[in-house]
Amino acid sequence: MASGGKSGKAGSFWQRLIGRSAESDDAPAAQADDALAEAAPPAALTAGPGGSTPDLHDFDIGAEIGRGAMAIVYKATQRSTGRQVAIKRLALSREFSSEDLADVRERFMREARAAGALEHPDILQVVDAGQDGNDAWLALEYVLGRDLSLFTKPGQLLPVREVVQLGARLARALDYAHSRGVIHRDIKPANIMLDRVNGNLKLMDFGIARMGDGSRTRTGLVLGTPSFMSPEQLAGLAVDGRSDLYSLGVLLYQLLTGRLPHQSDSMAKLMQLIATEPAPDVRIHRRSLPESLALVLAVALEKRPELRYPSGEQMARDLDAVLVMDLQAEPAAAEAGAQVPDPAFAQTLRLAAEEAGQNRPSTPTAAPLDDPRQAP
Repeated sequence: MASGGKSGKAGSFWQRLIGRSAESDDAPAAQADDALAEAAPPAALTAGPGGSTPDLHDFDIGAEIGRGAMAIVYKATQRSTGRQVAIKRLALSREFSSEDLADVRERFMREARAAGALEHPDILQVVDAGQDGNDAWLALEYVLGRDLSLFTKPGQLLPVREVVQLGARLARALDYAHSRGVIHRDIKPANIMLDRVNGNLKLMDFGIARMGDGSRTRTGLVLGTPSFMSPEQLAGLAVDGRSDLYSLGVLLYQLLTGRLPHQSDSMAKLMQLIATEPAPDVRIHRRSLPESLALVLAVALEKRPELRYPSGEQMARDLDAVLVMDLQAEPAAAEAGAQVPDPAFAQTLRLAAEEAGQNRPSTPTAAPLDDPRQAP
């Protein structure tokens, strides 16, 4: 599905709403739903002689520094360069059935090569990758900081201005990756490292969730984090960069409020909510947030991908506009208890149907863009 051919010229939604148009020569090209061209692997991640994959002999493995559901991370030193790295070992043989292992390992190396081609200041660099028996490993840039999970709990939330600034940086990092054919598929707080002292931000684990596509773990769960997945990803459909932008919207929602847009103790109910229920206005949980920010999140969290931001750059521009126009001062702290926002918000026109890339109505029913308060 094309993602809104007109939107590049018209500018992003919030810019249209406030009468500011994007520079046409800066508008990103429309993405396609089908598979994007695979990025060329860097020399460091190409196969060795005879098609062999790199091994861990070039690394002095040190202390364990992290552990997850299917991976252990060690601090290490690369012998050939003296560079400090993090070695992430993935226990594929424990997580996947024997009939899936060959396909999963092949997917892993393909995705590692694509991720290794990304060179962006806000994306964690993949230094090398390989296989160790039935398992796999990644050598990653070693960075200091804490992942964003720390800042998703009430009482530990980051300042709103900082969250919006981080959101714009992440949107642009995703735009860079998407333009090179790489989709993350697992945007969540645990996959983003922040060093507040030095202002460093790193988006991690590109392509890891891809290993689950078409394969299931022994517990029957597809890899990924359901609360942050887009409706189309949960449905097992093909995804493009707009799925990552949906997940980024969920991430920002949680960083701003300490809550997820959709929550349930039942996995089936959670999936139903994500697929069918509009995300609640973020100001229900924090009424001091500006309407412009609530609108940005509403667009990012649209159920239909063609109604979301067509690119990370457009989402970043809207977040920049929120900072300039409505966040000169820090909003009040999150209040306890639910608050009811202005009901007019629900009637705000976020995107005219003719701007969408598909599923256009058979009769012209959309309101014109110059009347942003008219109901669709």
